[in-house]
Amino acid sequence: MTVRAQALRNTMFSSVGIYTEYFLGMLTSIFIARHLGPTDYGGYSAVIWLVAMGVAITNAGTASAVIKFVAELRGSGREALIAPTIAYLRRAQRWFLFVVLAAVALLLLLSGQHVAPGFDHRAIFGFLAVGIALRSQYMFNVGIAKGFENFRATAIVASVATPLNLLMVVAAWLLDAEVWALLGVFLVSSAIFYGMSQRQTAPLIPPTPPGTQLPDDLMRRVRRHMRLVAVTVTIGFFAASEVEVFFLNMFGTADSAGHFKVAYLLASGAAMLVPGVIGAMLLPMMANALSQGRDVAGRRFVASTTYLVLLAAPLVAFGAVFCHPIIAFMYGAQYAPAAPVFAVCLFACALSTVSQSGSSLLISADRQITILILVVAIGVIKIVLDVWLIRAYGLGGATIAYVSAALFGAMANLLLALRMIGMQPNWVRLLRIILAAAITAVAISPLRGHWPALPTLLAAGLLTVPLYAGLTLLLRCWSSEDIEHLKQLHQRFTGGRPRAFGRLLDWSGRSVTRELP
Repeated sequence: MTVRAQALRNTMFSSVGIYTEYFLGMLTSIFIARHLGPTDYGGYSAVIWLVAMGVAITNAGTASAVIKFVAELRGSGREALIAPTIAYLRRAQRWFLFVVLAAVALLLLLSGQHVAPGFDHRAIFGFLAVGIALRSQYMFNVGIAKGFENFRATAIVASVATPLNLLMVVAAWLLDAEVWALLGVFLVSSAIFYGMSQRQTAPLIPPTPPGTQLPDDLMRRVRRHMRLVAVTVTIGFFAASEVEVFFLNMFGTADSAGHFKVAYLLASGAAMLVPGVIGAMLLPMMANALSQGRDVAGRRFVASTTYLVLLAAPLVAFGAVFCHPIIAFMYGAQYAPAAPVFAVCLFACALSTVSQSGSSLLISADRQITILILVVAIGVIKIVLDVWLIRAYGLGGATIAYVSAALFGAMANLLLALRMIGMQPNWVRLLRIILAAAITAVAISPLRGHWPALPTLLAAGLLTVPLYAGLTLLLRCWSSEDIEHLKQLHQRFTGGRPRAFGRLLDWSGRSVTRELP
């Protein structure tokens, strides 16, 4: 199989796994949220967040190390060292797990009434111990599969285990199960994910000759990688995750935590599936551009940022106008307070996605220390703001803290990237894009309040896409090369009809400054 064919195959399996796990996971969360209501869902979400935190810290350094060093050993023809390396990383992971469980036990002992109100703390500790152990092993196995570039294995696990999880949640919903039953479903699904991933990855590991020892230089590199990445991943988890759910349960109310959770989940998912489509491809794109020179990378960064804004702007506009019917349709009237939070979180998530052009450039330029400092700063700012603002203002304070940290992180990423390349984006074009989105928001806003949520969203969606697309052409938000490509697509797929659209493309492209991709 050629390199190109292998890359396409990996992309296909990776996309299948990601979208299956995300879409069905979102559907599962909607069933759980609707069934439990804001208060119970807030408590449930806090417990699940503790599992996610435990998994992130348990695998901090080890999961990324297994990807990196398995791939490296395969590429250098030293397959005999793969099994001992994986075994060493598993031992390190067990020590991380021991530390995490000790910290969780201490947390529940000292602040159990705030961390998990309404739950039996000994039972919750047992749940967390089993859940963290199973999920961390599953994610470690995913890392093994990625190291072997076997994305088919991860796709198979996601395509089987995620639907089973959804079916179990639906069954619990139909049986009107309590929150403990849903936590039990989580443990069963965790066992399924772990068992399937173990079965898929175990045959990939090649046998090792007896007495094989890891070289000292490899051991030093593995340990250095774990130390550096463990700090980055641990602090980065607090910076990137919905830690507000945890603090809202601790300092606010459980129903506020439930409202924030659904708002964050929906906003982050929308940003990942729309502008995030480009964001996911930026790291290899920037690495390739840097290999051709700083000027090429600079132009690629500027163009990528523009495209991300083009995709993110209408998403934010639509969410701001129709946040209430979106939440009502997805989660029901009981989650109405989450609507404005969703609109703000969507802006923050879209901004973070746009800044991926900057972070991808910094990573490609080996600025890992800079990124580590930035991640630490964002994490500290977020935690300080959360504790301060949630104590004082509850859900509103959590929203302000989240968007403030996201704004700081996005601006810092972009400013550092701009400073590195010594170029400026086309600010006029970016302002035109924002203007097109703002006009679209004003134009679609009269559709609110006339019909139920679903017809409103369908009508608004059908109007938003052509209106925003037309405005971006009228306001000349595209480069001349973009316009030429659109002309070719218009001619190829519609035979140049309608001709009015062709004339609009001609007019829009005449005075647009040429911009390299």
